[in-house]
Amino acid sequence: MAVPSVMVLPLLVVVFAGIYYFYNEFLHFMSKSVVRNKVVVITDAVSAMGRECARLLHEGGAQLVLCGPNWDKLESLHDSLCSGSDPSKTFPPKLVLLEFSDIESIEDVITEIGDCYGHVDVLIINGGMKVKAAVQNHSLEMDKIIMDVNYFGPITLAKGILPLMIARRTGHFIIVNSIQGRLAVPFRSSYAASKHAVLAFFDCLRAEVEEYGISVSTINHTFINAAAQEATPSQSQPTNALWAYILSKLTTHGVSPEGLAYEIMRVVNRKRREVLLAHPIPWVALYIRSVMPSFFFSVVAAGVKDTAMNQQLK
Repeated sequence: MAVPSVMVLPLLVVVFAGIYYFYNEFLHFMSKSVVRNKVVVITDAVSAMGRECARLLHEGGAQLVLCGPNWDKLESLHDSLCSGSDPSKTFPPKLVLLEFSDIESIEDVITEIGDCYGHVDVLIINGGMKVKAAVQNHSLEMDKIIMDVNYFGPITLAKGILPLMIARRTGHFIIVNSIQGRLAVPFRSSYAASKHAVLAFFDCLRAEVEEYGISVSTINHTFINAAAQEATPSQSQPTNALWAYILSKLTTHGVSPEGLAYEIMRVVNRKRREVLLAHPIPWVALYIRSVMPSFFFSVVAAGVKDTAMNQQLK
C-alpha cells in the first residue's frame, strides 16, 4: 500500500527524531562505560552543575573525589549519591575540602587528592566567582580575589595534578569556563579577564602535554539557568535595542546544570578540545566580534552610554 505524499514529510521527521534519540542514548551509554573505574576529581562539586555531574559519573562507576569549600554540603552530597546505589557497581566518593581563594592550602589539597587513589584520570575544574560593577567602582583588592578564585586557584591545582598524569602518560583536564572567556561583557571586567586568562593558560597547556597522551578540554557556556535571575529588567537596562537584545541572550538564555553535566560526560568520551554551549545570538556576537570588531565595539559602547544616561535621568 503506497504512502500518501502528504504523509512523507511527517514520517521522515518521526524517523529522524527516533534516530537522533537513539543516537543520543547510545552516546550516553558509551559515556558511562568510559568513566567506569576512572578516578575523576570535581571541584566545586556542591554547586548545581557539580552535583549533577557527580550523580552521572557516580552512576557510571567512576571513582569520585569531590572537592568543595563546605564540608557539610560535601557530606550531604556523599550521602545522596550512596543512598540507593548498588555498591557492586559504584564507589563511595572521597571528600576533600578545597577553597580556591586560599592559594596557600592548595598544595596540601593536591597531596590529599593524590593520596585518595594514587592517580587522577580526569580533573574537572568547575566553579568561579562573579562580580558586576563598573571598573572605577571595582577595588583592586576585589580584582585580586577574583583572579585567585577564577585563575590562580585552578592553575595551581592543575599544575599539582599534572605530574601524576605525566607519570602515567594519560589524563584529561576539563575546564568548565564561561563564554566571557571569549566575549567580554561590560561591567564584568575582572570576571571576564579571569576567564580570558584561564582559557589562554589551558590552550597553552593543551599543546604542551599532547606528547604525553594528556587531553585538555574547555567548555565555554553562557550563564547557568540556576543563576540567571540576576539579569531581570531594571533601571540600568540599556535602551539601545540591538545591544539590549544581545545582552539578554548572553545573560539569561543559559544552559541548565543537567545539560552542562551531560555535555561534560560527552567531552570525557570524545575528548573534544573546545566546546561552546550557547544560543545562536552569542554565536553571532562572537562572529561579529571577530570579523567586524569596530561595529561590535560601537554597539557595546552605545549600550553602556544608554545605561549611564538612564541612571542619571532616573
